[in-house]
Amino acid sequence: VRIFCTVDEPMDKNLFARRINAAVSLRREVIPLETDAYRLLHGEGDRLPGVICDVYGKYAVLQFDGQAAPVWMSTIVDCLEPQLRNSGIENLLLRTGRGKERKAKSLFGKLPTAEIQIFEHGMKLSVDLVKGQKTGLFLDHRESRHRARELAKGKSVLNLFGYTGGFSVAAGLGGATRVDTVDRDASACTLAEKSWVENGLSPELHKAHTSAVQVFCEAAAGQKRSWDLVICDPPSFAPSEKKVCSALNAYRALHTAALGRVKPGGLYLAASCSSHVNMEAFEGTVLHAATRRDGRVLQILERWSAPADHPRIAAFPEGDYLKVILARLIG
Repeated sequence: VRIFCTVDEPMDKNLFARRINAAVSLRREVIPLETDAYRLLHGEGDRLPGVICDVYGKYAVLQFDGQAAPVWMSTIVDCLEPQLRNSGIENLLLRTGRGKERKAKSLFGKLPTAEIQIFEHGMKLSVDLVKGQKTGLFLDHRESRHRARELAKGKSVLNLFGYTGGFSVAAGLGGATRVDTVDRDASACTLAEKSWVENGLSPELHKAHTSAVQVFCEAAAGQKRSWDLVICDPPSFAPSEKKVCSALNAYRALHTAALGRVKPGGLYLAASCSSHVNMEAFEGTVLHAATRRDGRVLQILERWSAPADHPRIAAFPEGDYLKVILARLIG
């Protein structure tokens, strides 16, 4: 069920205009300095169910979820275009499909002919708006990446499911002594290496590994390699309620492997984007994995969710889909 109104009011252009204008006003207040990539429209969180719009510099990317929202596309674009142009955004793309079926077309302006570069807390990141996952970047981890940057000084860092290396570059800029990025997508690893160099970081301090995470962790265990900070941000394991049980088992296995690569006294930053797995259950999978580490104790240091450009209304707790835990493993 998609709820647009809780009182009897016309569902028309005026309704969409009011809500889009309110969303734009919020972003003007909450987007940090030196950042030009953020979520402008966040579905239910902005009382626009099924409507997502992300901004990347001079580009915006529109995406719909479900069958109802696309019916209103022309109305939404009519309301959205003047707001985008007033903000200096010259191009609006529509993204459809998933996986190999991903497609992008221009609603106004033009499609990018190559990856574009955006800024996030002053960090440069390369983004593929046409073929990249989601709308190009996982914008909900902006503050998570910033936290990793704050934690990384003097540490070796392992970034699992690294995608295009956002966490890796953040760690490098934070003063990490060595960063390893792991992702099974070779093109993502290439973008990670590109972004690393574009931020003025030494290529000798970073290596991207095209590999499945479990395979990499098993090989690292055989080599007795470990890191001071391990970041583990896998794709959703529970796309539906029916998958929750198998998802929890998958998280337990993953955390067992990943925690085994954390040095004594090291940090573990673990995330879940599965909306059907709540924070308590997710934290339980990390604790389960920690108990298998020969008596070592897990300290939970911090917990957080998505930043303010991903709001959720109070009556929609399911909107807290992102869970992030920062923990320390001690003996």
